[in-house]
Amino acid sequence: MSDLHIWTGLLVGWFLYAMFLTGTVSYFKDEISQWMRPEIAHQAQVPDAAVVAQRVADAMRTDAAGSPQWSIGLPDARNNVVSTFWRTPGVEGRRAFQSGTFDPVSGHKVASRETGGGEFFYRFHFQFHYMPVLWGRWLAGFCAMFMLVAIVSGVITHKKIFIDFFTFRGGKGQRSWLDAHNALSVFGLPFHLMITYTGLITLAALYMPWGSQAAFKTAAERQQLSAELSAFIAPGKPTGQAAALAPIDDMVRQAQARWGRDNVKRVNITLPGDAAARVTVSRGDEGRASVSPQYMLFDGTTGKLLETKDRVGAAAETRGVMYALHLGRFGDTATRWLYFLVSLAGTAMVGTGLVMWTVKRRQKLPDPDKPYFGFWLVERLNIAAIAGLSIAMTAFLWGNRLLPLDLPRRAVWEVDLLFIVWGLALLHAMLRPAKRAWIEQLWIATAALALLPVVSAFTTERPLWRSLLAGDGVFAGLELTLWALAALHALLAIRTMRHSPKPKPARRAAPAAASTTATPAGEGA
Repeated sequence: MSDLHIWTGLLVGWFLYAMFLTGTVSYFKDEISQWMRPEIAHQAQVPDAAVVAQRVADAMRTDAAGSPQWSIGLPDARNNVVSTFWRTPGVEGRRAFQSGTFDPVSGHKVASRETGGGEFFYRFHFQFHYMPVLWGRWLAGFCAMFMLVAIVSGVITHKKIFIDFFTFRGGKGQRSWLDAHNALSVFGLPFHLMITYTGLITLAALYMPWGSQAAFKTAAERQQLSAELSAFIAPGKPTGQAAALAPIDDMVRQAQARWGRDNVKRVNITLPGDAAARVTVSRGDEGRASVSPQYMLFDGTTGKLLETKDRVGAAAETRGVMYALHLGRFGDTATRWLYFLVSLAGTAMVGTGLVMWTVKRRQKLPDPDKPYFGFWLVERLNIAAIAGLSIAMTAFLWGNRLLPLDLPRRAVWEVDLLFIVWGLALLHAMLRPAKRAWIEQLWIATAALALLPVVSAFTTERPLWRSLLAGDGVFAGLELTLWALAALHALLAIRTMRHSPKPKPARRAAPAAASTTATPAGEGA
């Protein structure tokens, strides 16, 4: 069990660390997206969803003319823009989509910088990047399965798991790393087990599709399955008869009366302008322990309510609960912070496990200054995967502030900058002595995190002091968190500088055999 725990954690540990860290920050992906669009004004209160939906639907008559399907994501307490996408004729018959971001007050497209926002971290968490989406999800599932095995085998291996939680011996080298790893593991053990298992379950249909393939063989049956899992209604056949859309705000107000004023998430419109138009108004996730779809379906031309869907089958509801537990969208701000902190502890758990592998084996090397290639490679990958990723993710945010606003494919360049800096961190780790590389990269991460709010103050009109005075909790909270993370990296850099590995104890000589010859009297002792 010990060997299983060690090797399942090491072989995919670098992927797991990246998945944990990007997944951790994704609990505040909406707030990160707001910070990365500083041109959009602070939202003092959530606007009326009915009014916003009508404004944006009117604007999409021009911006998405001829599209058979519109989708309007409404603002909420964490999101101050309207995110839309619409279907367009694809190349060679394939479906294609375009997207847009609208101002909820004016109903027009926002004039803000092009950015991927916090959505990039969320997508990277389970799809990685620069690879086909399905490949990325398969790799994420493979790593999550290893993580599940590592958790179970770790519980079996640590017999004194609860005693070890209250034991920490600082300055003891390998012992200190082991104590830290044990404490971080036990602290969030239920959460780590839940988040790993639910992550696997949410993509179970991808990893094991044979059950649904056997149960749903016809197109109609597969469409029924999709209807159970999603609030998106596939467009029907157009009649060719032109008909104006009924007022969208009236439909949204009916949904607000049912679910609450600020608990309407999305409006989907199929075949707008045709007599066969349909409108679905979906419920938000806040306050629900399941993300299973709940929606109201309306006739798009008359506004008549056709169907109200408040529940799904047992299997779909189970999936919805698993998905909600993994995403944590059901909770308030305090719950998201709890998710963030325990997930950050999980990130540290993976990181300390990776470092402990090298610390434990370094003491056994014949010559620690000339390690064998496998040890050297793991040590360098640890530096780049842990300290280097902090630098790279911060570089992504720096790019948002410093890249020219009119740069073509600006959002792509933000992501490219992250990977360029991450690659340079790996190169630096390979060229420098291990301890110096750790110290230098931790200090670089400290400086990058600490200076980012300063750079933001000079490149935008939203400096920290102005955000504090305006009561803008999103901007102020994110920049104060950056300083807290900078302090954490500085602490790690200082501790690494002060650490001096204990020399390997010399092997004791074998005791001399007892002499069988008596020492002559008078001779020296």
